Amino acid sequence: MLAETVECKRTETGGLCESTMVQLFEQQVARTPDAVAVVSAGRSLTYCELDHRSNQLARHLRALGVQTETLVGVAVERSVEMMVGLIAILKAGGAYVPIDPSYPMQRIDLMIDDSQASVILATERTKSRLPRTARHVLSIDGETDAIGRNSTGPVSSTANGKNLAYVIYTSGSTGRPKGVMIEHRNVVNFFTGMNQAIGFEPGVWLAVTSISFDISVLELFWTLTRGFQVIIHGDEGAQTIPDEIRKYGVTHMQSTPSLARMIAVNPPGLAALGRLKKILLGGEALPPSLVRQLRQVFSGEMYNMYGPTETTIWSTAFRICEELDSIPIGKPILNTQVYVLDAELRPVTAGEAGDLFIGGDGVVRGYWQRPELTAEKFLADPFRPGNRMYRTGDVARFLPDGNLEFLGRADFQVKLRGFRIEIGEIEAVLEQQAGVSQAVVVAREFKPEDKRLVAYVVPKPGAALKTADLRTALASTLPEYMVPSMFVPLDSLPLTANGKIDRNALPNPSALEEKSGTASELPRNELESVIAQAWKEALGVEQVGLDQNFLDLGAHSLMVAEVHMQLQQSLGREISLVDMFQFPTVRALANHLSGQDAAAPVLNRAERRLAARQQQRRR
Repeated sequence: MLAETVECKRTETGGLCESTMVQLFEQQVARTPDAVAVVSAGRSLTYCELDHRSNQLARHLRALGVQTETLVGVAVERSVEMMVGLIAILKAGGAYVPIDPSYPMQRIDLMIDDSQASVILATERTKSRLPRTARHVLSIDGETDAIGRNSTGPVSSTANGKNLAYVIYTSGSTGRPKGVMIEHRNVVNFFTGMNQAIGFEPGVWLAVTSISFDISVLELFWTLTRGFQVIIHGDEGAQTIPDEIRKYGVTHMQSTPSLARMIAVNPPGLAALGRLKKILLGGEALPPSLVRQLRQVFSGEMYNMYGPTETTIWSTAFRICEELDSIPIGKPILNTQVYVLDAELRPVTAGEAGDLFIGGDGVVRGYWQRPELTAEKFLADPFRPGNRMYRTGDVARFLPDGNLEFLGRADFQVKLRGFRIEIGEIEAVLEQQAGVSQAVVVAREFKPEDKRLVAYVVPKPGAALKTADLRTALASTLPEYMVPSMFVPLDSLPLTANGKIDRNALPNPSALEEKSGTASELPRNELESVIAQAWKEALGVEQVGLDQNFLDLGAHSLMVAEVHMQLQQSLGREISLVDMFQFPTVRALANHLSGQDAAAPVLNRAERRLAARQQQRRR
């Protein structure tokens, strides 16, 4: 069965699909020059001010050699300056490459080297995170005088719809992240599709997503080409989102289900979400239980969104109007075709599972400097001669009403907390470590809606592997969300009859088997009991010992943040999120909160790195 939307004719859209993001933004500037465009950390810019500042920076970038198809790195904190920088790069004709300053320096170096970015936009705070090999680092807040000497007048356009707008790096199965090349026409078509799918009446949008995640393009650019006021959420974490919703009268928000669940963990957060008019949920499977929880307070429009980066942000949408046991991912947006095919690329019968392919105007150019991988993943569309389709690697089926149901992955790629992770990349880094013979990583569900990465490691003969050492090694190379929560040593990996690794036969570890202390010493007072209870519920275990390290028990950063919010509510007091990493046992945290810091353990390097990243995000 095939399904597709009615393709918009260029005469109907006025050639919109050949426009650029910059042209659409400038048209909105002309319509609402004095309206507030962006707000961040108490600072704001009107549409006219944002346009003028980005014009000045665009001219400065051109003087540095930025032109059509030039890749420019962006290592800037979430701020007004970040928005100025992104628009300026596009105005100069270039394409931006998001670089998260919290990533390990080795990964940042790899992205800069692979993209060959000639200029890196940074700030005084983030430029120290960049490698010395970076070609030209431009401090957007440290070189304001030089930038400000440029004219604020319009910048002549050099880009068209077929030029690159941005290159986003995603996890790679070979251990090397890959850059996805997205053109202006892909994005502009997506904008048109969003107009039809969710409506475009302007409001106040809270942008919470990192620019390293492509759904940020909807929050930052679709909004600014439609007249929204965009509130840029900073790096403080989810705990400030409810206050921002109330303070700014936020009407629209987009979130991964994991983040929405984290916000809704306490009544004030759930009530804040109830104030919204529209909420978009996507990036990972949407649990029906979360929909039921939100519907207690939320009466607006709720959408389940789906789409890989390679087909430009969201490719399908489903408006949730009733309670369902399984939430479909919907129907394709404008100028998008979705196919469920068998191994011979033939359509399967409605209701049958098959491989999901996506075609249409959202299909991107391919992977940066990876022609072989591009040819493997982007195929000729057999149903639309002259077009291409993308092999998503997802398994889906068509429901009787024509909506798509997502059934899982056909390979070892996983989605955790909204991040797309190639398991092979983690395994490759693990097997590079001294003392490691073999490694397999899987995503295991420890309780409903709680998946964590588990690494199974076979040591070399005579080698003694320590969890802390492995975590430290991976944290120095991979983003935090790709570091496994648990490391399980095995004498050998189970094999199938034909000699392949049998992932289904890997033991399901108990969280209590991974411990840094003993579970026999249990809480001794009310404070320790409250802390232990919060962690028992989060980890899904029966007991947590006084000296068991939460990270070794399987906690990840999102879980730490959830427990942090829960403890603040239970104890009725403010707790620093950084303290949750610095005092990662019941005893240490209780002693710290009681003023007995001397009893705190010394953090290993991996724990210090995680704490430092959290603190950097809060600045």
